[in-house]
Amino acid sequence: MTRKRLGFFTRLLDDAPAKERYRLATEQIRHAERYGFDTAWIAQHHFHEHEGGLPSPLVFLAHVAAFTTRIRLGTAIITLPLENPLRVAEDTAVLDLLSDGRLEVGFGSGGTPTSFLPFGLTINERAATFADHLHLINSAWRGDSLTHPDNHLYPPAPGLTERVWIATFSVEGAVRAARQGHGLMLSRTQPRPADNLTLPLDAIQNPIIDAYLDALPTGVAPRILASRTAFVADSDAYALKVAEPGLTRQAQQHQAAGHALTGDTVTDYIRQFDAHIGAPQTMLASLAQDSVLARATDISFQVHSVEPSHQDTLRSIELIAEQIAPHLL
Repeated sequence: MTRKRLGFFTRLLDDAPAKERYRLATEQIRHAERYGFDTAWIAQHHFHEHEGGLPSPLVFLAHVAAFTTRIRLGTAIITLPLENPLRVAEDTAVLDLLSDGRLEVGFGSGGTPTSFLPFGLTINERAATFADHLHLINSAWRGDSLTHPDNHLYPPAPGLTERVWIATFSVEGAVRAARQGHGLMLSRTQPRPADNLTLPLDAIQNPIIDAYLDALPTGVAPRILASRTAFVADSDAYALKVAEPGLTRQAQQHQAAGHALTGDTVTDYIRQFDAHIGAPQTMLASLAQDSVLARATDISFQVHSVEPSHQDTLRSIELIAEQIAPHLL
């Protein structure tokens, strides 16, 4: 079996002003590259700094490309309904050249509902707009004429059509991604059915993978990216101490939004937020319970919603590379 690719994922949420967040995230990606990670993924969020610190992922990745040489650079995700599709096609084509072909392009349709309004949309329009924009981007990358026979994408970027990833929570979304030969992006956590709030994450995501594989055209290699919250430290006690403030804050936000939680300790929150936290042996035991990871072609680890310091994040990257990855990939 082909070796899985190891990824580092950041939502650029370090406790710092925006410019400092970008500097720290750049250093974390460079650290991941030094420790052998294959991919780095970044998220896009508009307006709400506590959900994500970056509205312009392609601009940021162009900056990161100048400071790295090998690690692949991906968006996880660009909220496509809120973008001009031709500008995305052009910007990704330029960035792919500048990064020597290291770009991976993840798209999604969702986001904070209020973020759609300044872009002249409601969240109820997201699915149709997403489909239209994705069709136009793929057409432009393939080199199709654009409205007039003289108009074609420059620079050309036909290879990007094979590096598209679609984020989805649903079987239906997985089938749509598969039929177009795109990769499947699975979230670090996702909502449970109202009548089964303790359902394990892999029990939700395995049917999504099944549907994706069933719908994939013959001859197209599957690409399945599983993102997971993971924070590794040198001891369980220290990992839990670091994790407690962030997970407690996440629990308070979760409850304020009307969601139920069981228990009020950091250990209770770890399970309910699908997090993997602890020393390496604890982490490996926890990850072994997640059957999705064995089926994934790509695994990316993020520290959200633990929110450790920059130094603790760098140490977690080292421990994942040295003590987790050899047993997982």
